[in-house]
Amino acid sequence: MKKMLVTALMAVSLVGCSDNEVGNVDLGIFSLKDVSIKNLDDEKIPGITCHIASVEADFSLADPSDSSISCRQTGEITPEMIATIDKSKSGEVVFKQSKSIFFKTMKVRRIFDAENQTLLYLSYTTKETDSSFKHSLSTVPLWGTKAYVEPATTAN
Repeated sequence: MKKMLVTALMAVSLVGCSDNEVGNVDLGIFSLKDVSIKNLDDEKIPGITCHIASVEADFSLADPSDSSISCRQTGEITPEMIATIDKSKSGEVVFKQSKSIFFKTMKVRRIFDAENQTLLYLSYTTKETDSSFKHSLSTVPLWGTKAYVEPATTAN
């Protein structure tokens, strides 16, 4: 039992140790919370980079569910890249990070809006026993990229 608890505490402490952290803001002398800013490159669309800001609580078994996300085009986006993504209404999870030893997970999901030729990135937190309704959304339009598909025009 002790071994499991030590392992779980080590896993929680490693959540803050990340090679993709680009910023960390201390929220004050009397706070044990920081805002951590991480970058995320979409594996299927490497021309997009997202930055996720979330609150991390030192010496806590669970981080708050608050987070925000901002995604931008940082490289080429091609039709071949778009062809590889899930185009269903629910899209696909492109990033997951544990936020607690109690099954709380922050996720980023990519959804394709074909009508508006836009990629949507939704950041949200799930918990097996009780979901959080806090979320954040960022969009990346394909306009001006090689992946943009001109809408069909209708002749009258």
